[in-house]
Amino acid sequence: MVMALMTPPRLSADNLDTLNAAIGRPAYQRSKEAGIVHLGVGAFHRAHQAVYFDRLMAEGEAGWQIRGASLRSARVAEQLNPQSGLYTVVERDGPSTRLQVIGSLLDVLVAPDDPQALIDALAAPSVALVTLTITEKGYHLDPDTGELRLDDPAIAADLEHPARPATAPGFLVAGLAARRAAGLPPFTILSCDNLPDNGPRTRAAVLGFARQTDPDLADWIAAGVSFPASMVDRIVPATTPEDIEALEEMGGYRDAAMVKTEPFTQWVVEDQFCHRRPPLERVGVQMTNDVAAWERAKLRLLNGSHSALAYLGALGGYTYVHEAIADPVYAHFVEQLWDEVEPVIDAPEGFDAKAYRSALLARYANSALNHSLVQIAMDGSQKLPQRLLASLRAQREANRPIAATCLAIAAWMRWQFAVDENGEAFEVDDPMALVTAEALASAGPAAADKVDALLSIEGIFGRDLKADPVVVAALVEALSGLMSQGARASLQARSV
Repeated sequence: MVMALMTPPRLSADNLDTLNAAIGRPAYQRSKEAGIVHLGVGAFHRAHQAVYFDRLMAEGEAGWQIRGASLRSARVAEQLNPQSGLYTVVERDGPSTRLQVIGSLLDVLVAPDDPQALIDALAAPSVALVTLTITEKGYHLDPDTGELRLDDPAIAADLEHPARPATAPGFLVAGLAARRAAGLPPFTILSCDNLPDNGPRTRAAVLGFARQTDPDLADWIAAGVSFPASMVDRIVPATTPEDIEALEEMGGYRDAAMVKTEPFTQWVVEDQFCHRRPPLERVGVQMTNDVAAWERAKLRLLNGSHSALAYLGALGGYTYVHEAIADPVYAHFVEQLWDEVEPVIDAPEGFDAKAYRSALLARYANSALNHSLVQIAMDGSQKLPQRLLASLRAQREANRPIAATCLAIAAWMRWQFAVDENGEAFEVDDPMALVTAEALASAGPAAADKVDALLSIEGIFGRDLKADPVVVAALVEALSGLMSQGARASLQARSV
């Protein structure tokens, strides 16, 4: 007789105490009252901010449970809510694996299904802090002016129906309005997205929306709400079905919301709060008044090289970061890119660029993560200005070399062709994919034509780069090589 295989139990509060003793679990009594609302409960939040608050409560600092909210689909809620908000962080470093169940997240609201429930959560008296990981496009800001895009269809819809918002600015303003009406103090709003000046950007989005709906409320927000900036760093690849199955075998339970990550983690936060402040310095967060310098170093060295590897590596036939960086040709190029960028990052005091670069190479080489190059390539039009174009402008201002930086930007341009080096079509996953496709469709076949067409997209490149003949010539040369030789051969040709 064939015995049926038993399905492992799904992780939940009911079976938490039955887990293998080697698996870490919350070392505190979980509350049902939230001190934090988080917008955008993706894998990065679960592997980063939620872990810090889990550690903080394990240190005895109560009151920092998180109520999550998805502004788009119910997928994350369906993963987490049946598990009592619990999930596993799987830290991988080569052959070493560490499992930790995180208890800081209570549950996840699905904003499109019940907008009022999220507004009520934001207005709860216990909430002192709202955090965000909504990606660049979630702020709905004009890349040139930094102001809220009032012509954005989603923003326009929220302004027409402010009681049923769908965007982060709309929800934040609705939540603050409810607190003001109830006589409650405002909460601090802390962006945790990979954006320079993410605090001021968040402030611009919120105040821009409030001024359109209630000028008095806008004044109240401007006077009382803090928008601290922050810098976040941890590599968090997308979870695959194979990862979930591997955790089942290792831990003996099923976790639909698990995340995998590296041991390294960093969080730098501007020490500016208008409400109850979490003592995050107790769990390794660097509280500072100069986040911008740390953010600049990270965006231009880590994120810039990550994007360069994503486009050049994927075009060259690689799938994962560790595969690309194991190729000496690619590793040499990354060093060349850093050599160009490092002199213009205006690093923070105490920053050791040599040690930082060495640590990045070791992190990129972590084969246990299987960090997909295509995942990093997503939303490139939103990432390019901060990760590579800011460096390029600083390099030109300082009259520094730009060849490696322009090759990385040209690789993004080549990616927009939506055809790999074997002639196979792929989808460009980007909010401006249609715009770049239309620009290329109207361009001639030469590299110069394509560079001119893409540089004309002011929402990505502004107006200055197209007017700089040195930049244009370097981009044309780089794209021409990518089109004629391919990515790896282009890198090999410029290796010295």
